[in-house]
Amino acid sequence: MSKVIFDSGISLDGFFAGDNRSPQNPMGGVSGQIHSWMFNQKAFWEYLGFEGGREDGADGRYIRETIARTGAFIMGKRMFEEGEASWPNDLYKAAVYVLTNEVREPWIQEGTTTFYFINNGIESAMDKARQSAKGKDIRIQGGANTIQQFLNAGLVDEFFIHIAPIFLGSGIRLFDGMDKDKYDLQIEEVIPSDLTTHLKYKLTKK
Repeated sequence: MSKVIFDSGISLDGFFAGDNRSPQNPMGGVSGQIHSWMFNQKAFWEYLGFEGGREDGADGRYIRETIARTGAFIMGKRMFEEGEASWPNDLYKAAVYVLTNEVREPWIQEGTTTFYFINNGIESAMDKARQSAKGKDIRIQGGANTIQQFLNAGLVDEFFIHIAPIFLGSGIRLFDGMDKDKYDLQIEEVIPSDLTTHLKYKLTKK
């Protein structure tokens, strides 16, 4: 049975991305600060099809486990537009459902990544992702507003956050607008690391 998950890095003061996001400035230019732990891992670069990274420990195992359990992705138009020009071919290796008002034919890449453009809401995207995932998990990739929509709809089963030891001071917060009474939350796992703290939460809808 598929679970609905998200897996996001944030700053210590809760920011998912910086200010002035655009395709020319993805994530507001803070990706290297928030995700430095990931860029340090061989598993991350293996997933992209490149050599790189200096470490292959608990962080790397976590990356591989998350990749292995994911069968489909959902993302917002803004995240897609920021990545479309720069992502390598076949980055996601699965079906990706993009929430948008734009009517567009699927973008079928070489390999196993296809982007589908969904114009009729998150429930439609979820239904299609479940079919594609074939029992694996559905990952809400981002951005923050898209994650918030799924949280507030009561659709998320668990999530992972990676708290970088930095303060950004401004930007886009991951949990802004969250319905605080929607779920009971339980900490399932804490993994310390040199560059982040991994936290896994289970959510039970009230």
